[in-house]
Amino acid sequence: MNFTKKYRPKTIDKIIGQKHLFSPNSILYNLITKDKLTHCFFYGPPGTGKTTTAKIIATELNRDFYIFDGANFKINEIRKILDRNKNSFFKKPLVFIDEVHRLSKTQQEALLVPMENNELLIIGASTENPFYTLTNAIRSRSVLFEFKELLNNNLLQLLNHITENENLVIETNTKNLIIDLSNGDARTMLNLLEISSNISKEITSETIKNIKNIKTKDSSIDSKYNLISALIKSIRGSDVNASIYYLARLIDIQETPDYLARRLVILASEDIGNANPNALNIAVNTLTAVKEIGYPEARIILSQCTVYLASSPKSNSSYIAIDKALDYIENTSNIPKVPEHLKSGTKTYQNPHFQKTNQKYLSENLNFYNSNNIGYEKTLDEWIKN
Repeated sequence: MNFTKKYRPKTIDKIIGQKHLFSPNSILYNLITKDKLTHCFFYGPPGTGKTTTAKIIATELNRDFYIFDGANFKINEIRKILDRNKNSFFKKPLVFIDEVHRLSKTQQEALLVPMENNELLIIGASTENPFYTLTNAIRSRSVLFEFKELLNNNLLQLLNHITENENLVIETNTKNLIIDLSNGDARTMLNLLEISSNISKEITSETIKNIKNIKTKDSSIDSKYNLISALIKSIRGSDVNASIYYLARLIDIQETPDYLARRLVILASEDIGNANPNALNIAVNTLTAVKEIGYPEARIILSQCTVYLASSPKSNSSYIAIDKALDYIENTSNIPKVPEHLKSGTKTYQNPHFQKTNQKYLSENLNFYNSNNIGYEKTLDEWIKN
């Protein structure tokens, strides 16, 4: 029996995780249950329920369901669906496009007219952020919903259900290993369970490690979350050797290179910032590169970036500044308004390119940013003074 098919949720209330999307007060839940759903795009990590949700929506809304792969998508298929349904009195069909980020700009533009005329309901799914992969025209005609990586307790809930239903014997430490190796991906966990249960109803850690091709090192394998935490903290602490060690541990358990690169991008801005502005460029380039290249060569790119970030001077002044500003705005009832001379169309604004000016840019004296005077921040401080 195909576990992925057997244990795929059939109704909204059976979907694990994603409470921000499927709680009774959520936007997506209400749009579905009230049959008011418009074109939308789901994005997030693999195995988090994007395709499953689209199938459930088609069932809940009683619509014909067509599924396409963005990598092999042909716009003629859409035309065939439109021709087939142009005189239909039934509800418009639901067209689901997986890996929608693979659509070319021309293919996306071809969807605009049927979307605009509501000739069909378009749902797309992607592991990429649609703010970067979809055109403005497509985004303006749709709603975006983010699917988040499943939590350990979500996976444990599903794992316990399957264990009982399939009469499997799995020790607690083996369950923890399965969850760690699943990396928030329900599909990965289902595949692991299906393969291992075909070997024996008693599933051991050794079986799981052999399936995932993991070398046995000791009985207490650290979770990926602990390893990521150690990697970030080692880079922040400028310990190059520790940083490389934890990076190697993560690569060894087959953590995806783009996941690691995304964490490095965040760290480059959060912990290094303007102490070394080039750190963010290096990290973003790393993310772009590993998406195209993958393992085994991606390990070299990740290592280069990690060494650079660990060696860089550290400052979190920009990170602290924006959080202080947001906290001020959220907790202040009468926030300062924009001064008159800064408003759009004003004639009292003094342009510092053409004249010396002492004009104020805030109606009150507020201070959010405090330089740590580290690395390149020293240069920025001098620029501000001059």
